[in-house]
Amino acid sequence: MDVGSRLTLASGFCGACVVVNGISVVPNIQAFRGVRYDLGVVGSLADVVAPPYDVINSAQQEALYNRHPKNVVRLILNRDEPGDAPGSKYERAGHFLRSWLSDGTLAVENQPMLYVYHQVFSWGGQTFTRRGFLCRVRLEPFGTGKIYPHEETHSKAKQDRFLLTTATRANLSPVFGMYPDPDNSIQMTLDMAVAATPPVEATDDLGVVHRLYPLPGAQVQAKIAQMVADREVYIADGHHRYETACNYRNARLESGDHHPDCDYVLMMLVGMDDPGLIVLPTHRLFRGVRPMDQVELVQSVGACFEVKTFGRGPEAAAGLWEEIEVGGSQEVLGIYTAKDDCWSRLELTTEGMSRLAEIAPEHCDQWRGLGVSILHRLLIDDCLAMTQLPSPKYVHSVDEVIDGLRRGDEVGRDATGQSGDGQAFQLAAMVMPASVQDIEEVSQFGERMPAKSTYFYPKLLSGLVFNPLG
Repeated sequence: MDVGSRLTLASGFCGACVVVNGISVVPNIQAFRGVRYDLGVVGSLADVVAPPYDVINSAQQEALYNRHPKNVVRLILNRDEPGDAPGSKYERAGHFLRSWLSDGTLAVENQPMLYVYHQVFSWGGQTFTRRGFLCRVRLEPFGTGKIYPHEETHSKAKQDRFLLTTATRANLSPVFGMYPDPDNSIQMTLDMAVAATPPVEATDDLGVVHRLYPLPGAQVQAKIAQMVADREVYIADGHHRYETACNYRNARLESGDHHPDCDYVLMMLVGMDDPGLIVLPTHRLFRGVRPMDQVELVQSVGACFEVKTFGRGPEAAAGLWEEIEVGGSQEVLGIYTAKDDCWSRLELTTEGMSRLAEIAPEHCDQWRGLGVSILHRLLIDDCLAMTQLPSPKYVHSVDEVIDGLRRGDEVGRDATGQSGDGQAFQLAAMVMPASVQDIEEVSQFGERMPAKSTYFYPKLLSGLVFNPLG
């Protein structure tokens, strides 16, 4: 059997309909015949999986290339090679996928599956387990159904993923979606169904344990599809992949090469009340900012913020963040000014709320109440008049904030690792993350949050299972 036939077989639907309230409907989720690594060929699963493409830097890409000749990085983030023509790396990824299917590195499931997926990880001295399941989800353009985005996307990233999808004709990495399941009944049903199933397991470079439990059986799959039917789905991560899937489906329709598989996308679904659903903050270390001290900061913010001195030196970030986190208010920011080595606590005032409503009338109250909106739209853009700044360095822990302020910007460092003039971060900001409830409320208004409003930890692995697209 040739590779094309294998992919065609893998793309078969699981069931034509489910019954909801006595009515037959096309399911919005499906089991599918996934494509997975044959561990008898590759050995350890940990050697061939990788984080999502958008968090892999050049050093990590090289390390993954060297880890195993069949590591999934060659598919999701194929590197440029000397003499490449435009698009060569995408063609190479498609060639790798087809050749790995041909030589047995990758194998097609013999029946449709759902895939229960657990991630066991530590954060803040506690151990968590995030539980969900991988399936196909029927595509809906944002704004037309019950699938909601919460962050903006960029055309360059979507074009990159579109070229890759066209070359491979597969979803190589899952979108991360959340759905309402207040009593976690759907996940409990899934976990009971795989209780006696040994998982396929991999531990990633951050120490996160990933466990995948294939779940066959049309009856239990239909039950899950019925339980999920008509529930909203909120995209937590993978907005570019989701929009790319919609664009790819449309392109296949326009070309006359449409296949029913293209109406679906590979997605990890996690209940919004799952105890392991952790949203981390995304703090900012700003590049290209004019030096300032607290006096200048106070003069610039005027009546929009109440400013209090918290402490001196990068290390004061730890105590300030503890205070902000315990308070839990989106309206409180921690701001560092390098000119006087000072951390300040900024709290939004009534005047600040009014000013934000004045300069951002196109947004809803929920959007204007987000810490990232207050930081970027009001403080950075309006009060400080720092528009069109270079992208800041994003970090997620206080230790990373402190380390970044001590070491300076890694961009432009010389071979000795020493920072030169102008490479210190002149401004830093610590901000509360948006919550799952914030995502739901803002999304229901048809709004999208500013970039890097959320960071769902840990990331989903690429390489656990692929979804062929006919």
